[in-house]
Amino acid sequence: SRAKDVTMPAKLPVSFFSPRSPVIDLFRGQLDSADQLRQDSEIVLYFFYAPWCGQSIAAREEIERVASALSDRVLFVAVNCWWNQGKCRKQKHFFYFPVIHLYHQSFGPIEYKGPMSAVYIEKFVRRVMTPLLYISSRSKLLDFLSNYEPGVLGYFEFNASPQPPGYLTFFTSALHSLKKDYLGTIRFGVITDKRVAEEISLERSGSVYLHRHANTSLVYPKDMMNYTAENICRWALENREMLIRWLRPHGGKSLLLNNELKKGPALLIFIPYNPLAEIHPLLDEITKVALEYHKCNKSQAAEPDLQHLDTDSPASDSSVTDAHTKLAETFSIRKSPCCNTVVLPQWHSISRTHNVCELCVNQTLGVKPDKVLVPHCNFLEIEAALDSFYLQEHTFFQVISSTIECSNFLSFYSPFSYYTACCRTVNRHFLSFIGSEKTIFQTPKVAFSSHGKKDNSQFSIPHIEDRNCFIPDLNISNINITGLSCRTNKTLNLYLLDSNLFWIYAERLGASRSAHLKEFAAIVDMKEEVHYVLDQNQSLVGPTLENFIKNFSILYSPLKRHLVDDPSVDFQEQRVITEVTTNSFHETVFLSEKSVLLLYYAQWCGFCASLNHVFIQLARLLPPDNFTVARIDVTRNDLPWEFMADHLPTILFFPHQRKEQSVKFPEDFPVNLPNLLKFILHHSSLSSSEPCTKECRHKESVLQQGHISHLEREIQKLRSEISALHQAHDQLEAQLSEARREEQRLQQQKHTLEKQHKTLQLHSEQLQATYDQKNQELLEMAEKLQELADASENLLKENALLRILVASREGKLQSKDEIKEALQSEQTLSEVKDISPSTAPATSEESRIDNTDTRETEQSTANRTE
Repeated sequence: SRAKDVTMPAKLPVSFFSPRSPVIDLFRGQLDSADQLRQDSEIVLYFFYAPWCGQSIAAREEIERVASALSDRVLFVAVNCWWNQGKCRKQKHFFYFPVIHLYHQSFGPIEYKGPMSAVYIEKFVRRVMTPLLYISSRSKLLDFLSNYEPGVLGYFEFNASPQPPGYLTFFTSALHSLKKDYLGTIRFGVITDKRVAEEISLERSGSVYLHRHANTSLVYPKDMMNYTAENICRWALENREMLIRWLRPHGGKSLLLNNELKKGPALLIFIPYNPLAEIHPLLDEITKVALEYHKCNKSQAAEPDLQHLDTDSPASDSSVTDAHTKLAETFSIRKSPCCNTVVLPQWHSISRTHNVCELCVNQTLGVKPDKVLVPHCNFLEIEAALDSFYLQEHTFFQVISSTIECSNFLSFYSPFSYYTACCRTVNRHFLSFIGSEKTIFQTPKVAFSSHGKKDNSQFSIPHIEDRNCFIPDLNISNINITGLSCRTNKTLNLYLLDSNLFWIYAERLGASRSAHLKEFAAIVDMKEEVHYVLDQNQSLVGPTLENFIKNFSILYSPLKRHLVDDPSVDFQEQRVITEVTTNSFHETVFLSEKSVLLLYYAQWCGFCASLNHVFIQLARLLPPDNFTVARIDVTRNDLPWEFMADHLPTILFFPHQRKEQSVKFPEDFPVNLPNLLKFILHHSSLSSSEPCTKECRHKESVLQQGHISHLEREIQKLRSEISALHQAHDQLEAQLSEARREEQRLQQQKHTLEKQHKTLQLHSEQLQATYDQKNQELLEMAEKLQELADASENLLKENALLRILVASREGKLQSKDEIKEALQSEQTLSEVKDISPSTAPATSEESRIDNTDTRETEQSTANRTE
């Protein structure tokens, strides 16, 4: 029969924390004991763990550090929620470990989902301990409102009663916010002084105020929503203002970064952050930049101030002076013109150029109406300007224009307004390769025209995004960052990350691994598939961030796209296949005088790895003076979009002198050595469009002769390799024949052994049958012997009884004989003396004795029979 499965019971759990630890360790999962402990404490932290979990083991030390700091005010309880006999395992069903729950008296659980670091856990516990900040003076109010985090203030008069109406509801709403937002981005405060409350226009006790920097602050609408803790928390979360947000990935699979980056271009700032520190100078500086960037209601002040222009240039430069004068006159017309960017269509389907125009609405220099403050551009004005512009579109519709052309159009609706359109031709393909030192916008030539006619003026009114590119001596620093997020189509979302925890993300974006100061900033634009990196040699301060944001916000950003390079590539000249990286791509492919065959691959691509031997053979066949076989790992290197591969593996061939005419290896052809050679030779031998001269023909003949000699040498090598292969083939055949003979001999031995095995098996079966038969006979004989032994034992017992009976009988018979002899002697004596009539009684007495002896004998026989 099959053996039963044996299951070893689980070992009894042992204590997870040290006995000297301030954490109470319920290592057997006593959840009921934990509930009893919670009833006696105001603040309780539950640490649910699994003893085998690596994250639980790593967080154990962090929890002990927090408990050492707060054990006098917070009760720390650890519960083993993995032991199958524990109550915690039976009632709780966690999908991950460890899990931290906090309770504030009867409110909870409040789950902590932040980093498992002692400083972050302690900060969150302190927020649960004191969810409200008490604002008792005007200075504290200013400190509360100046913080970058959203703030909710409640005004309650504590003079009326110990707990004013609505205070407990407001207190509970603060706990609800921590429960729904573990980052604690919304701060709750309580104003206890009526004069301080009047600073933010709160007059009635129980009023709730939501402070916002860039938008209008709000007061909780009691007449529209019930005054409950859930409603207050929901209202604050829905209307909060997130100027800058912390990102804290938990380390597992998550869509956190993907969801945030899909919202638009993002500025990721990595700074070392200690949540328990009282002051954060760097964070305050970044916050100031974020507030100015989103302060859209002050966009009027964002235009350049003419007083900051450089006036130290020589007086002989009259053109610059005139330009400044005209520019000043133009800006004095209206300091904030409404502008819109217009991109004209391509002049031909094969052209890669566009004419880009900036259309602005301005006032005339004539009769001026009264000053009217309009905070935003009027949509009707822009629409009318676009109508007028498209009627004059042919004026700027040219193939190539080296000048910036500007034209003025009168408005159809107002005699005091006109429209200015400044256009230029942009080659986007050329811009992608332009260096950071020189740009096409240096010292531009600008031409004005009135109603479509060109003028000799030098400068125009460009848009805020590209004004620094048009106008000399107008530095980008003159562009005010205040409200810039509302004046550009490339608005940035600002995010903060703690470099002490997430520096690996900064390294992936391009940060140095050997940086001593972990400060880094990068702009990531997923839609354009580009990202820019702030130079790490510059300090991460407010002005540096402002310039970084400004350079990105202009229409044609001067920022250089950062391409991630593979630092693990070891460049060796003796390699057959050249490994290309981001930094060496341009030099190896475009600047090289050789034809280049480039393979796009990835580490995870199994089919790519199977092509390595093909490319190694190809690299050995092709002459190294004329051809280069290279490959690039697309997962570790970034490339411009023009050279990205749509699938893997991808093979591109860059012919010599025609690198821009790269050819892709056909996908329907198998990738093998003959097809690759045909592909390379075919595209290498294509004649150029220019007629070949005598010198060209001579070079071609020399090149062909070199190819022929190289191929002859390769053929000779192949022949020698073939002869060596033939010899190896003969040796292999001899070894195979010997192996076959050995196999036959082994087969014969196998058959013999199988016969012997069958014989032995039959003999074994016979022996087993004989053994079973003899064993059965022995069992029967043993039973018979046992029966004989039992009968012999009974006979022995009967024999002993008979001996006793015989002995007793013999004694009785002997006594009887003696009695008889005595009687006979007496009778003889009596007969001799006298014959008396006493003969009859003597006879009766003898008869009585005989009867008595007879009864005793019968009774003894009956007893023996029983």
